[in-house]
Amino acid sequence: MIKVIIADNHPIVRLGIKQVLETSSDIEVIADVSDTSELFETLEKVSPDVVILEMDIPEINGIAALRKLKQEFPNVKSLMFSGQSEDVYALSTIRAGAFGYLSKTADIDYLVSAVKKVSEGSMFITNELAQRLAFDEGTQKPRRFFRKLSSREVEVLKLLASGKRNKEVAEGLNLNEKTVSTYKARLMKKLNVDNLVDLLQQAKALELY
Repeated sequence: MIKVIIADNHPIVRLGIKQVLETSSDIEVIADVSDTSELFETLEKVSPDVVILEMDIPEINGIAALRKLKQEFPNVKSLMFSGQSEDVYALSTIRAGAFGYLSKTADIDYLVSAVKKVSEGSMFITNELAQRLAFDEGTQKPRRFFRKLSSREVEVLKLLASGKRNKEVAEGLNLNEKTVSTYKARLMKKLNVDNLVDLLQQAKALELY
């Protein structure tokens, strides 16, 4: 029997996941929690095989919760179940220790197969996402994520990551400042962030520099 904890702050989502999983005779939902404090308190008392974790769960964000889960409960496998952009967040959550990533927009039938695969210690992402991320299912390792960015965007990103201001980036690449600002705005849009700190953090998680 595969024992599962559902961690999501929406009661109706937890109920829906539970009802779907319990259609499988070899999956048992042993607890459902609404925030990370409750999750880690519950993990002190019970030992699930899989935690289904929402990216935007309250208190500690999903990626920080993943790292804590991996460190404190290394035998528990985690499956991210999120409404956040797959293209941006799937890779960074897998790098943080998740065994799988499933979008809330995915076909409901994926839930049972995802839990079963993750419980075995195998990686799970949908075929559609695998193709978009160029995920190497043979080695179960994410490839570098340059597909989204042009070579000039990567150059601008690297210079921003080294601490250079727009003016210095412009001088280094022989561009004007306005063009650099345009590249920066484009980078933020592609990586789904709205400030420089998050841009650099997301780029680092995705191995863009």
